Amino acid sequence: MNASTTVIRQVTPDDLDRCFTIETEAYEGDEAATREKIATRIDTWPEGFIVAEVDDVVAGFINSGAAYQVEMADEAFKEMIGHDPDGPQVVIMSVVVHPDYQGQGLAKQLMTEFIERMREIGKIRINLMCREQHVAWYASFGFAYLKASESDHGGLAWHEMALDL
Repeated sequence: MNASTTVIRQVTPDDLDRCFTIETEAYEGDEAATREKIATRIDTWPEGFIVAEVDDVVAGFINSGAAYQVEMADEAFKEMIGHDPDGPQVVIMSVVVHPDYQGQGLAKQLMTEFIERMREIGKIRINLMCREQHVAWYASFGFAYLKASESDHGGLAWHEMALDL
């Protein structure tokens, strides 16, 4: 059996439909972003949106926005309202791998690459919200736990974390 080839690259508009499929299949209910929100993220700040391709198929991605001031519970930011590409802080909105590709270390590869890319473009901090079961995973990359979030996005409990670059 041939080893699969994984490439991590910046998103392109052609990735929209596949990213939307991954988002809806990997997230629960209202937790998933709409196709329109994903399109806006691709169009607005492709530098903060990377995909992992396995054998030429997009298998997962990370998308984000940048800002000077970060209010994690701000739902409008998910539509890139308040995004400023010059902002020194990054907010991750999705870290997601299609169920068919989970358990292969793709999320780790994506996160490692994402952190490096944000360092290279001069960002000073990466912020995110995650579910409780993912807190330890993000901590393994150096993210510090900040607090339980006021957000109830998708009717779920969230935790805020940040990594100072």
